[in-house]
Amino acid sequence: QVQLVESGGGLVQAGGSLRLSCAASGRTSSTYAMGWFRQAPGKERRFVAAITWTGGTTYYADSVSRFTISRDNAKNTAYLQMNSLTPEDTAVYLCAATEYYGGFYNPDKYAYWGQGTQVTVSS
Repeated sequence: QVQLVESGGGLVQAGGSLRLSCAASGRTSSTYAMGWFRQAPGKERRFVAAITWTGGTTYYADSVSRFTISRDNAKNTAYLQMNSLTPEDTAVYLCAATEYYGGFYNPDKYAYWGQGTQVTVSS
């Protein structure tokens, strides 16, 4: 089992920045990659970014060129740096972990999920 805890969300004005963190604990040695997803009210969960835990290869959704995913293996933590935020970025942001390669864009590929952190961008 892997436990994930997100932090760093909050209220920010349009044009501002936030850095989200996802701290992993438990059987982290089995983690192949971690991903970030977001879910706005009434909408489906959508892929944002993912990073492989060993090589640090990154994957992004087309719509998030303003975001950067990174990880600190020593701290078992993944980060999502979000810049130039717009009201359309408002959502609950969730991190997830998978033990397998591939399909990082698909939420069904992830076995472990955090509770999410709310990001609200005001205009």
